[in-house]
Amino acid sequence: MKLIRTSAILLVLLWGIWGCQSKEQPGDEANEPEPEYITVQHILVGFRGSVPRKNITRTREAAGELALKVLEMAKSGKDFGELVKEFTDDAYPGIYKMSNFGVPGDPSRNIFARDQMVGAFGDVGFPLQVGEIGLAEYDPQKSPYGWHIIKRIE
Repeated sequence: MKLIRTSAILLVLLWGIWGCQSKEQPGDEANEPEPEYITVQHILVGFRGSVPRKNITRTREAAGELALKVLEMAKSGKDFGELVKEFTDDAYPGIYKMSNFGVPGDPSRNIFARDQMVGAFGDVGFPLQVGEIGLAEYDPQKSPYGWHIIKRIE
């Protein structure tokens, strides 16, 4: 009986270790390390009270709907710079350079350290390939200003 129980525990442990290993093949995006530096352009879609010193009147629900609409327009090929001009609740042109974790920023060159930015901004921006567009959804801790439609430009 002890042998059966020990064998069962061993099988569960081995299954857990095997199940946790990546099934990705070499060359898959998930295996590529994130870059040290990126440049992104973004559209911030905020809501009433989410962006300090901005008089935004839309509700949080309306902001979420607008963010999805703008994301769809961006992914369909609309000029991203024009979308920034029309929809952002941040300053135009909304371009930020960031250094990744463990890589120093450079304030003299306007390069912000990733951990100095809103968490979701880097979490979405760094995995993107140049030209790709992603969405950082509103989250009170990781994206407190609203939704960010992010395009990696470098």
